[in-house]
Amino acid sequence: MNRAARWRADLALTFIAVVWGATFVLVKQALLEISTMYFLALRFGLASVAMLALFLPAFRRMPASALWRGLRGGAVAGGFLALGYVLQTFGLKYTSAGNSGFLTGLYIVLVPLLGAAVFRRWPQARELLGVLVATAGLVVLTIPSTGGGFSLTGFNRGDLLTVGCAIAFAGHLLVLGYYSQRERIEAVAIGQIACAAVLFGLSLFVEPPKVTWSQPVISALLVTGILGTAVAFAVQTWAQQFTSATRTALIFALEPVVALLTAVLAGGEQLTSAAIVGGALILAGIVTVEIKPSRRVMGE
Repeated sequence: MNRAARWRADLALTFIAVVWGATFVLVKQALLEISTMYFLALRFGLASVAMLALFLPAFRRMPASALWRGLRGGAVAGGFLALGYVLQTFGLKYTSAGNSGFLTGLYIVLVPLLGAAVFRRWPQARELLGVLVATAGLVVLTIPSTGGGFSLTGFNRGDLLTVGCAIAFAGHLLVLGYYSQRERIEAVAIGQIACAAVLFGLSLFVEPPKVTWSQPVISALLVTGILGTAVAFAVQTWAQQFTSATRTALIFALEPVVALLTAVLAGGEQLTSAAIVGGALILAGIVTVEIKPSRRVMGE
């Protein structure tokens, strides 16, 4: 694997983590005026249209068989992605935001474990060490919001749903990595977004849409739909050709760090010692891997 290509891929994934983390405050404000599933349906619907416009010339040149193979692979990834969002959202109804953040972060550990089970290949020792260090950072980062600790004693259905969310997100990274290395990335990218949009649309039968149209809602939809979804997932699909799902999950651990910094700078929240230590550990985990890029991509 070309080292320069892997570095470009890792930088692209870092960009995505920064975008997702930076839009957290924007989305949080918008969700005060629009129901979650309606927001997601509109966000991914807008992203599907934007991505279609972006890739239309490539689709016209693409053989029909390649297009359909990519769309099918993308739809599988999109199914996992939508399932993760839905489980996380409904899990939040029964558990705390702190528990949700902590349990969702488990996908970083689950990616190498599930990848080893599916592909029969363990990540390199350096990657595993980075995952453990970054996971420790997530624990330090989220434990304060769980009331000082996390215990299985009070484990409820919200926590169980959120564990399912972590498994789904891990599955999404693995499936996307698999198909992005084998099919046309344009078809895979739009396949996952369109599939997620359809599933979010169907979820509106469970959670009826509610919205008060305002500037924060419109801004959040435009920014997350175009930049945070269409561009971000197109870039992620491209990047996962050149790096492993484990490295992708590790880089995405930056998202809560960026979200916290954005909340401090734009939302007026206080920067705590736990946040500083947790963020430093996450960065250390990423640096542990990036010091010497691995030579093998999971699923190759």
